[in-house]
Amino acid sequence: RYSVSKYTSIALVSLGIFTCTFMSAKQVASDSSLNEEDGLQVFLWWLLGIAALTFALLMSARMGIFQETLYKQFGKHSKEALFYNHALPLPGFLLLAPNIYHHAVLFSQSEPFQVPVIGLTLPIMWFYLLMNVITQYVCIRGVFILTTECTSLTVTLVVTLRKFVSLIFSILYFRNPFTAWHWLGTAFVFVGTLMYTEVWNSLGPFLARWRKRPKEE
Repeated sequence: RYSVSKYTSIALVSLGIFTCTFMSAKQVASDSSLNEEDGLQVFLWWLLGIAALTFALLMSARMGIFQETLYKQFGKHSKEALFYNHALPLPGFLLLAPNIYHHAVLFSQSEPFQVPVIGLTLPIMWFYLLMNVITQYVCIRGVFILTTECTSLTVTLVVTLRKFVSLIFSILYFRNPFTAWHWLGTAFVFVGTLMYTEVWNSLGPFLARWRKRPKEE
């Protein structure tokens, strides 16, 4: 059971992410290079993608609750959970073997790149893939450790915020319009996060002690 402030904070974060995502969608639908029919089709595919991501997020939240139950019953073993979550789905990639092989060939044909410090030369796409694997491992390892220390709601909020930061970074990096609506959505996420962490309650005693400190002569 959660307090009203927790529900309010989650609602604000969700509203903020929805606002930023929806305003970015308007740009997809109003692309001047597409006619009205193609623009509608692109927008519908975009909606399908958003629906898939939303479903994945809900399933991830449900899995977090299941993991929380397992940890309470069998102990906190984040490395074991990390292993099985990634080892069990591996056979499914056999269905995509031809596609994976095709892209491996394309990766090998990319321009050569010399890795700094070690001086190793390899195709740049393989270097990008290696960097992506390393950063993804650090990220998902942190998430699984977080699941052993925090509630599933906190973990889901952290992961959602990470995706929101990725959205903002994508908007800025690709120089897409960052409108007043995006600023409003960002403000909702920021305020909602502060409410969830109850930073106001932590600041109260600190400010009280600061006001009561002895004045210097």
